[in-house]
Amino acid sequence: MKILVTGAAGFIGHALIRALMARGDRVIGIDNLNAYYDPALKHARLADLADVPSGSFDFLQLDFADYPALVAALDGHDFASIVHLGAQAGVRYSIDNPHAYVQSNLVGHLNVLELARSRRVDHCVYASSSSVYGNSAASPFSVDTRVDHPVSLYAATKKADELMSETYAHLYRVPMTGLRFFTVYGPWGRPDMALWKFTKAILQGDPIDVYNHGDMRRDFTYIDDIIAGVIAVIDHPPSDDDARKPGGSIAPHAVYNIGNNQPEPLGRMIDVVEASCGKPAVRNLLPMQPGDVYETYADISAIQADLGYAPTTSIDTGIPRFVDWYRAYHSV
Repeated sequence: MKILVTGAAGFIGHALIRALMARGDRVIGIDNLNAYYDPALKHARLADLADVPSGSFDFLQLDFADYPALVAALDGHDFASIVHLGAQAGVRYSIDNPHAYVQSNLVGHLNVLELARSRRVDHCVYASSSSVYGNSAASPFSVDTRVDHPVSLYAATKKADELMSETYAHLYRVPMTGLRFFTVYGPWGRPDMALWKFTKAILQGDPIDVYNHGDMRRDFTYIDDIIAGVIAVIDHPPSDDDARKPGGSIAPHAVYNIGNNQPEPLGRMIDVVEASCGKPAVRNLLPMQPGDVYETYADISAIQADLGYAPTTSIDTGIPRFVDWYRAYHSV
């Protein structure tokens, strides 16, 4: 299979491309290598892909929010499916930088939908987020729950992406699947995520900022479990008669949660990081940040029933793997 992957140098994109190449797929990767976090990490991820023995990988550095550039760069490249992982990430960053989210997550998403329509791809899989649930009182979060009250602009753009995708699937009958990711972590992760920040600070002997005085829960999902779910989704595009669709949909459009189905208290997560680092944390207890939510908890019954998705990695296994990778990457 030949697959186009956006966000190719990102955390999930890098892991997905490795897995696709390992099974013999050919991948075209797109990324603009922006400076939201250190581009050196993105370059290192791309370099890591050179070690995969099978499959093939062509990388194009461009901004998918620039539609003429996107079309021109892909002229002459054929692909059967699209996995659109590229986006401006981060809840807190969206408070101060709203235009970046509109450009990447709205304009950019529309450009990818137009590409899917014009190329008549077999399947367009795209990244949504658990952030769309906001402070939902219904726990665990089900894909059947209405998500009309986002508490950050980032979440609002992801909800808008789902709506645009529903429209394109309905109008043009292009199979679409949205994936609501829940707190993905693991080797090659993002420096703006709590696990990276806590590991860095603890190893350096610096204090860590613990919001809402540690009274939060997150459905931490290990990268390998995420990738297993994404690949299962890629291989099973929705059809008009599938049952798992947003409420009342008559389009070939599915939405799934991909999480661990096991929310962990933030304090326990920090305990595991401390044990993995071999050092205690100095905890700086702070109030809740704007845009944050108290809990994320994935109801994964839909993707379990449809595709057999079954995460297997607890934080007691996954966090030490991340810390070991972090030490090796930084020569700590």
